[in-house]
Amino acid sequence: MLIDDDPDDQFIFLDAIAEITHDLKCSTSTNVADGISYLKKTDPLPSLIFLDLNMPGMNGFDFLNMVKSDSRLKEIPVIIYSTSNNPADEKKATEAGAKLFFTKTPDFNILKRTIQKILDMDFSSGPPASIMLSFPN
Repeated sequence: MLIDDDPDDQFIFLDAIAEITHDLKCSTSTNVADGISYLKKTDPLPSLIFLDLNMPGMNGFDFLNMVKSDSRLKEIPVIIYSTSNNPADEKKATEAGAKLFFTKTPDFNILKRTIQKILDMDFSSGPPASIMLSFPN
């Protein structure tokens, strides 16, 4: 699942997913409220959530707080996918329960490789180390 208010970023992300595999379904939401609503009614739950931090209204930190306090949703790994490259945001996000933090890149091939690496990660074994992935502009 991808929660991001920017339609261009959603398009690029979904295009990268489609080039990686055609076997993966990626639901999208343009805001936190719709994302939470979707998660509360969907079954099965998504394997991963890619989350933008900076959105109008409720932001990514609000989403993390809601999801991590919900017994049904709290085990879904949340990956921050943001324009922010601020270490304070990364620290705050991982303290709130995000598994990874990566900064949006304008390079489509880097985005594709990064998503592929994340999809290949095993988030089920113990608490994964948080890492910050960032790329030069």
